[in-house]
Amino acid sequence: MLVKVRCTLVVYEMSAKRKYELKQRAAEMAETRRRITEAAVELHGTLGPARTTVSLVAERAGVQRHTVYRHFPSEEELYGACSAHFYEANPLPDPAPWRAIRDSGARLERALDEIYAYYERTEAMLANVLRDFDFVGALPSATTPLRRCLDEAANTLTSGWGARGRQRRLLRAAVVHVLEFQTWRSLTAKGRLTRPEAVELATRLVAAAAARGGSVARF
Repeated sequence: MLVKVRCTLVVYEMSAKRKYELKQRAAEMAETRRRITEAAVELHGTLGPARTTVSLVAERAGVQRHTVYRHFPSEEELYGACSAHFYEANPLPDPAPWRAIRDSGARLERALDEIYAYYERTEAMLANVLRDFDFVGALPSATTPLRRCLDEAANTLTSGWGARGRQRRLLRAAVVHVLEFQTWRSLTAKGRLTRPEAVELATRLVAAAAARGGSVARF
């Protein structure tokens, strides 16, 4: 009976030790994966995706090249992890509260102010990503969250103006245009306009496009 108890204890201890080792191994792998992801994101924001190599990522993360490939066998998997990490650290504006604003102009001003503020915070990364967009195959899927946010924003901000037919097409085009990162950058580059001034000008453009007859004279 004593031998049986001892055997049971030995088996239990071995099982517990094995579980601890597996848990520790999983934690170490998660930590390595995190370091690789953060290294890649940092390089994307400084050098840009097209200039970021696996060797540079490995060096920045303090691992070997084969370790990067073991955690991320494909470019798509690495960029997917980078995208998730970046958007978790830099949450996109939420279009939902904008829908509660009944006045179309006020709704647009609120949305543009939040989106332009987001662009201010993430300018370096977004500028590099858009510059390299056509040269890195994994970027389209990695930028899906941003595109979805802007599409939802465009739908929300186009409604409520009372525009129909051709006027609505003009309105939609104007809304999509003022939401783009490149538009914000062209307005505010080199201190040309402040964020409030850029929001005001963009709002006036959209309001002019929504106006019946398209007359800008009202403004």
